[in-house]
Formats: sequence, structure tokens, C-alpha cells
Amino acid sequence: MHIHIITAPISLTAAGLRQLALDSGADDAGCIAIGRPELDDQRADILRCFPPTRTLLSIACRMNREPIRSVDRSVANLEFHETTDHANGVARAIVAALERQGVRALNPPGGFPMEAQNWGGRMWIVSHKPVAVAAGLGRMGIHRNVIHPQFGSFILLGTVLIGAALETEATPIDFNPCLGCKLCVAACPVGAIAPDGAFDFSACYHHNYREFMGGFTEWVDHVVESRNRADYRSRVTAAETVSLWQSLGFGPNYKAAYCLAVCPAGSDVVAAYRENKGRHTREFVKPLQEKVEPVYVIRRSDAEVHVRKRFPHKRVRPVRNTLQPRSVQGFLQGMPLGFQRNRAAGLDATLHFRLREAAGQPPVAATVEIRGQKLTVQAGLHGLPHVTVDADGETWLAYLRGERGIVGALLTRKIKVRGSVAVLRAFGKCFPR
Repeated sequence: MHIHIITAPISLTAAGLRQLALDSGADDAGCIAIGRPELDDQRADILRCFPPTRTLLSIACRMNREPIRSVDRSVANLEFHETTDHANGVARAIVAALERQGVRALNPPGGFPMEAQNWGGRMWIVSHKPVAVAAGLGRMGIHRNVIHPQFGSFILLGTVLIGAALETEATPIDFNPCLGCKLCVAACPVGAIAPDGAFDFSACYHHNYREFMGGFTEWVDHVVESRNRADYRSRVTAAETVSLWQSLGFGPNYKAAYCLAVCPAGSDVVAAYRENKGRHTREFVKPLQEKVEPVYVIRRSDAEVHVRKRFPHKRVRPVRNTLQPRSVQGFLQGMPLGFQRNRAAGLDATLHFRLREAAGQPPVAATVEIRGQKLTVQAGLHGLPHVTVDADGETWLAYLRGERGIVGALLTRKIKVRGSVAVLRAFGKCFPR
């Protein structure tokens, strides 16, 4: 990969580092200190990776808009992958320039590869979006992407960790470029983005990222479980096999990302939208809505209901829930990601969990509440529960993954349940598998 060679002296100031980023090929950049409160939830991971970190340089690289808007997703995927490679190249050039000046720096990947051994938990080193927001490169839109004030949603991000402190740093912009137009809501084939701002992570993950980690592991399961060639072909279509080969050979294919394609925000983009909103909808929203394509959803999920109701011409392809926890903490932290709020209509419940991770260790205790179709998870036991689950952690996780039946676990007392069976069943329906 080509790398810019920056040999001029670098000013270790916010302005100097921003200029270095621009000279290296970035379209915008901003610096923040490691002590910023916006980094509280990831500071330990950053310092574990690169202990000298004192400053984070956030970079934004602009994508070409028309490829992302294309109804032919091979065109969009090429732009995603090329811009990701470019962002990684920019970050590498910045690190090389700083290293030549004797300043320690490190560039985590802008996307993949990640720390795959942590699958089921946090695989990434830096969450680039909150860093970019803190560094003044934009604000989060309803579609959960950073919207740059000029380039809009058509950017990809990177971060450089720098072992030097600065006297000044960037601050967040004082307005949100998001127009509130809800076109991302209208275009999303699985209804992952709700009009009220709620986000169904599971729906987005299982469709848009179908050929990334979870979908690939399900494909391996299909290969292993298939009795013969005919059985395999009844599970996986020929087009899906070829698409997976293409993802393995050329980079994983995003199935949608329509939320970016239709977004009119940003000063470079918004003028044409404001001039003729109907034309924008006809050119960029309708073709994606009307596209006949497979849509991957978990059976009995909110996403399946959405597709069948909103896009009956699209082909529903039921898949397994691959957001399966591998640890007790992963189970507790992952519950909000898989929660199906429409399945929770009318459910008002409190559940207590006491899960033992290892013999001789105290159980992990947590309270799960569902109120008004919203789920919260708290450490410790609070309030009067409708249901209490007291279980060996590994047995409970194996049950959730479908690797062990509940009856045997109950008989051996590996799982003990007290309280309302009806509430427990209703709770289980909120997490279809």
C-alpha cells in the first residue's frame, strides 16, 4: 500500500497534528486528550494496547457518494473497502512521520482485522465514533453513524494513539447535522432504526453483517450438519455460497448500509435535497426500498415482522441468532443488543439472576427489568422479582446457545428457577433464537 512520506518537522500541537493528518491524506482530523470523559468506558483498553497514549488523533476520510448510493451493492462495497484501506494507510503514514521525529505512536485498525480471540466480547481496540464526536468531527445521527458537518454520513474513521500530550485539543461541534428526516428509517430493510430513535442492534447485525463473523460461523454449522450435497443446497442457495466465497476472497459484503446511502445531511450534500426532496427520494430511497433481495432475519423477531409487513416483495431468509454469549458477563452485557422490544409488548417484569462462573467463586448477581418495552440490566439484586434464576453459568450459557436442554439442567439442579413460569416464557420470547 502506498504511504505518504512526510519529512518536514511536525508541530506537536493540535493544529500541527491536524495538518499532518491532512498532508497524509485525511479529509478532516481533530485531537483529544486520553483523560477526556468521553473515553471513560474505553480508556483502559486503549492504555492496555498502548500505555504511552496521551493524545488521540481522530481522522475522517471521505467516501464517494454515488457508489454508496448504488442499488448494486458490489459498487458500494468496493467504496467501503477502498476507503477503509485508505484510512488505515493515512493512519500508518501519520505514525511513520511521528516515529521519524522520535514521537511514539500507534494506529489501531479502522475496521477489520480485530482481536478475534475476544469473539463474543469486545474485539476492537478503539471505538472510533465516540472519539470522532469528542474531537469535533461530527455528531451521531439517528442511524448510529457519525455525520460530518460538511461530508455528511459519507465518511469512514480512524484513530492514531500518540505518546505525547498537547496543550490544546478539539471540542465537540455545537450542533447536530442530522436533519431528522427519517429517511434512514424508511430505507432500512429490517427496521433496525425506529422513528423514536430506538435501535435494534440484532436486526442490523444479522442482515447487514451477514457475511461477517456470525453469519460465517452459521455457514460452517450448515456445512458440518448437512447430510449430503442436496441437504447443503436446501440450506444455502448457490448464490449465497458464491457470495460468501466473494466475501472471503475480496472482503466481507455489507448487505445494506442503506442508512448511509439515503442520508442527505452535510453541507456538501444537503443543498440538492432541500432543492427537491421528492427527487432525492425517487433517486436514492425508492430504488433501495423496491429492490428484490434476500433479507436475513431471526425467526419470530421484530425484524421478520417488519420485512413481511413493510417489504413483502423482499425474500425473507430466516437465520439463527448468532449473538450467543460465551461468558456470564457477555450474557448480561449482550441482553440489550438482542432484546426485541415489540415482542415485549405488555410485559412488565423483574428477573433476578445468580450465575456461578466457577466453583468456589461467588455468583454474579444481576437484576433485569422490562418496563414499557425497554430493558435495563443492573448489577446486584434489586426489588421483588417475578422470576429468579440460580444457575451454573456454563450450563445456563449452553442452554441459551441451544447446546443443552432445559429439562436435564433442571433435574440435575444445574439450573434452578423460582417464580412465574408465564413471565419466564414471555421473557424468553423477547430473545428469539
